[in-house]
Amino acid sequence: MKKKMALILCVAMAAMCFAGCSKNTESSVTKRENTESLTTIRIWHDGDKAIIQMMENRMNEALSDDGITVKFEQKSGLTDQIKLYGSDEANGPDMYMYAHDSLGMFVEMGALAPITDVIDETVYTDMLPMTRKAGNYKDSQYLMPVYFETLIFIYNKDLWEGEVPSTTEELYSYMKSHTDTTAGTYALVNQHSTAYNVAPFINGFGGFIINEQAKAGLSDEKTKEAIEYNKKFAELEADGDYNTVNALFNEGKAAAIIGGPWLISGVKAAKINYGIKSLSDFMLPNGNTLVPYSGVQGIGVMKHAAKSKKDAVAKVLEVIANPQLGIDLAENSGCAPANQKSYSNTAVANDEMIAAMRRTADTAEPMPNIPQMSVMWGPTESLLAAVNKSGKDLSTAAAEYQKEAETAIADMQ
Repeated sequence: MKKKMALILCVAMAAMCFAGCSKNTESSVTKRENTESLTTIRIWHDGDKAIIQMMENRMNEALSDDGITVKFEQKSGLTDQIKLYGSDEANGPDMYMYAHDSLGMFVEMGALAPITDVIDETVYTDMLPMTRKAGNYKDSQYLMPVYFETLIFIYNKDLWEGEVPSTTEELYSYMKSHTDTTAGTYALVNQHSTAYNVAPFINGFGGFIINEQAKAGLSDEKTKEAIEYNKKFAELEADGDYNTVNALFNEGKAAAIIGGPWLISGVKAAKINYGIKSLSDFMLPNGNTLVPYSGVQGIGVMKHAAKSKKDAVAKVLEVIANPQLGIDLAENSGCAPANQKSYSNTAVANDEMIAAMRRTADTAEPMPNIPQMSVMWGPTESLLAAVNKSGKDLSTAAAEYQKEAETAIADMQ
């Protein structure tokens, strides 16, 4: 009897063991299948870690039910990395996030697919027109805009007397009466010989550094008119060096500075009681406003991912296009959203810096995204330095550096 009972117990235990193993095996298979069903989208970037981490968290929360995981990977020398691996499905990214001005180069090397290969254009119709233009190359949309930046007028409320002027001529008059170069105090400082900082004058006068047809515009009459006009401001703006003008403003030796949102953290650290005005609020003598360049951060799609991961990539782009992401970027990092609907949020609309950039976006020009733009910075800044610092004749210098620019463009062919 005891032997019979023992045999029964052994059989029961074996059955239980088998059932348990079977369940564990089924569980392992299920987990493995779930893992294999996940699609990972790798996005290369070189952006601010806090901004990127917030984006990654928000995007993965939104995509969790779709079996999609987004993984941002920071790469130093991103341009060179994409040149090497942009078309490499095994080792390269599925998407990338970067400033829009490198777009033309990436398209020409054959690494990118238009985002309309994976989504309908209705997905991004709420983006500000300027940001859409930044991501468009040869009539195809390659970037989903995320956020943008422009130059702004930042002033010290404790130093600036009265209202900030609404015309550049009034601003110049204020500068003449409130600048003492001998004492080292200034009404306004700007990087007056840096192309990006002089672009608001050049564009506002109807000139251009380079146009969409890759023609250099340094000898254009409107460009020269703008450079000549900028020169009188430069004479009252210290030496125009980046570190110099920032130090003057943060040390209370300059009442205002033209710069970007990247200056704000330093301004806050210096405990400056600051205010902000859009450059679009300053009228030039010709009736146009100042027209700064804008830099747009956008996300593009590699050709291989547009085919092999089309559905997942589409989902990612849809999340990026959601106005809530723009709101989160504005509230957490002070970014100006590309999505117009994000500005319906009270906190976003009431942010002084973001509101100023939003106003500027209506007139700002996105930096040219053609490959030839990369060789224009040098000749342009050499021209500005020759005129503003060396006192060289404008027409002579413009002809010299126009030729230099044309040679550099031709060498790219």
